[in-house]
Amino acid sequence: MRLVRAAALVCCVVPMSAACDATGAAGKPYAGQSVEVVGSWTTAEQANFERVLRDFTARTGARVRYTSGGSDLDVLVSARVGSGTPPDVAMIPQPGVIARYAQTGAAKPVTGAAEQAVRAHFSPQWQRFGSVGGRLYGVYFKAANKSVIWYRTDAFAAAGVTPPTTLAQLETVSQTLVDSGTAAMTVPGADGWPLTDWFENVYLRLAGTEAYDRLAVHQLPWTDPTVVETLRVMGRYWASPRFLLGGPEGALQTTFTRSVADVFGRRPGSAMLYEADFVTTEIAKLGLYRVGDGARYFAWPSVNGDNSAVIAGGDAAVAFTDRPVTMALMAYLASPEAAAIMARQGGFLSVNLDLDTAAYPDATTRALAENLLHAPTLRFDLSDMTPSGFGGGNGASMWRLLQQYLGAPRTDPAVVAARLEAAAVVAYGSM
Repeated sequence: MRLVRAAALVCCVVPMSAACDATGAAGKPYAGQSVEVVGSWTTAEQANFERVLRDFTARTGARVRYTSGGSDLDVLVSARVGSGTPPDVAMIPQPGVIARYAQTGAAKPVTGAAEQAVRAHFSPQWQRFGSVGGRLYGVYFKAANKSVIWYRTDAFAAAGVTPPTTLAQLETVSQTLVDSGTAAMTVPGADGWPLTDWFENVYLRLAGTEAYDRLAVHQLPWTDPTVVETLRVMGRYWASPRFLLGGPEGALQTTFTRSVADVFGRRPGSAMLYEADFVTTEIAKLGLYRVGDGARYFAWPSVNGDNSAVIAGGDAAVAFTDRPVTMALMAYLASPEAAAIMARQGGFLSVNLDLDTAAYPDATTRALAENLLHAPTLRFDLSDMTPSGFGGGNGASMWRLLQQYLGAPRTDPAVVAARLEAAAVVAYGSM
């Protein structure tokens, strides 16, 4: 019944004069109209998303143009908004950026059947992730599970180790791998965002949810002892001899794409890689290790024995025009039918409660999606919730300062925390 209701919602967002029945058949109510979507996706992800947009065209007649802003998405959207020619919809990965556009009035609230679709198919927590000031602005079309560490099963077997469940065990396993002749972990330090993910996973487990929530909005200073201790834990691991492939200096030269090949390529140099579920796409491209067999994952290890916490990320559809065709597209993106098209292609997770998990191409992806839907403790990526100048892009203070710490992990963590706090004061003060 819920799938039928979703189709009806997609259909009935059109004017009441259009023919509409419970199966979603409504002719072509937006024939001749066009809508533009901008996002950061390129190559395979872009091609997969364009499949979704073509299905919307088939249902409604509306032409959809997708424009990729790559890693400069916010720059593109800001420029378009500033020039008075905003896109109709932007797929924005940072709640902090969504809040900025909502507060200035550039982003439009999700209303009508689009809002009904979100209320029907998404949990209250994911609705909150997309809300600003109690109003819904974002529809989380794509999600990410950022609390998993990937490992090569042959390296673990050769060293005689099994996946750790605590941080202490992670250090023991890492040392055993080193003793067996392989580096323990590849860290893609050339890209700042994986380092923020390291911080968030350790911090949530060490400091707890209340401190995490307060730090995200700067109600807790970055000089707090919980931040200093988190940095100390990270620095200790990064500084351990041969734990990192190439050492800290080598890690600073390693990109995300390179890091996957360093673990799952033809000449693997290390046994583990921390990164989100979307690493499966890169593993598949290499064609050497099968996800779920030679390439597996374990949950980010706990500090106190509880490893149920999950850090999530995601790309939310945000409307910058409130035309009926825009809201029709928003309603469609909130439907399980749209999610199923993308899910079948792989490298994608949805938090749509009514998506049939059979749409996912393998058991590993299904399990990762289930973790997002049912995690007892779920928090959004902290850096994405901060002002963009602090945690949301290339050159952002948190990215840059953690890269500096990776390069010199024996630095006093209290000094690093003080630098983070000074940057946060500036960033939050300019919101």
